[in-house]
Amino acid sequence: MMNTTKLATEQSSKYNDLEKMTVEELLVNMNNEDKLVPSALEKAIPMLKAFILAAEKQMQKGGRLFYIGAGTSGRLGVLDASECPPTFGVTDNVIIGLIAGQDIALRKAVENAEDDVHQAWIDLQKYYINENDVVLGIAASGTTPYVIGGIKAANKKRILTGCITCNSQSPLAKVATHPIELVVGPEFVTGSTRMKAGTAQKLALNMISTSLMIRMGRIKGNRMVDMKLSNIKLTKRGIKMLVDELKISKELANELLKQHGSVRGVMDVYKP
Repeated sequence: MMNTTKLATEQSSKYNDLEKMTVEELLVNMNNEDKLVPSALEKAIPMLKAFILAAEKQMQKGGRLFYIGAGTSGRLGVLDASECPPTFGVTDNVIIGLIAGQDIALRKAVENAEDDVHQAWIDLQKYYINENDVVLGIAASGTTPYVIGGIKAANKKRILTGCITCNSQSPLAKVATHPIELVVGPEFVTGSTRMKAGTAQKLALNMISTSLMIRMGRIKGNRMVDMKLSNIKLTKRGIKMLVDELKISKELANELLKQHGSVRGVMDVYKP
């Protein structure tokens, strides 16, 4: 394993005596650190592109995208996966988030869950993972055994793999087929990767899932035409889409949505 003293995510904060700072000083300094995140994403665009194109090829064949992670990284993966069905109208079996320690770890830390090098593959096997699928390991440090073990096992089964990490040349990046490195540097609070590193990972996951869903035809123009109309706000959004696109009244748009169940469903059949 990599010496943790060399990890950018474990380096000492550039700021000292945080407890002596005013609230304004805390906010300004945290914001200054957060400004480094977009630059890290920009540098990683070629890596993101390579992974997305490879993953798209598999998903067009019916493959699924699995996120595996522990702690904050695992939670971010589960969050991104859970937002895809309501946003893009896909089933919850298209992008799947797995976290070390199972779903209880979403709310409470599960002791030593991330240290089991075999558990990720056990978790993946419950979904009958196969060669059409894709596994993306998420670990800010790039050293998490749960994630590295899962990626190694997937590689052995000839499953496409990628990773998101916030250190360069990490053990995880060395085993993933498509490494994505988002090097944001030391955290404001030393080692607290829920901060800059977590923000960078969240942005990368947004870019990955949104790009894949667009490429797979789940957006029309710039609109979420397949979104699930699961509440009043989203129904109103769907009505507005139809009013703007088809130049019809709100009343007619509402009736058509009730009949066809989605914005795309209406657009596919309604001819003004």
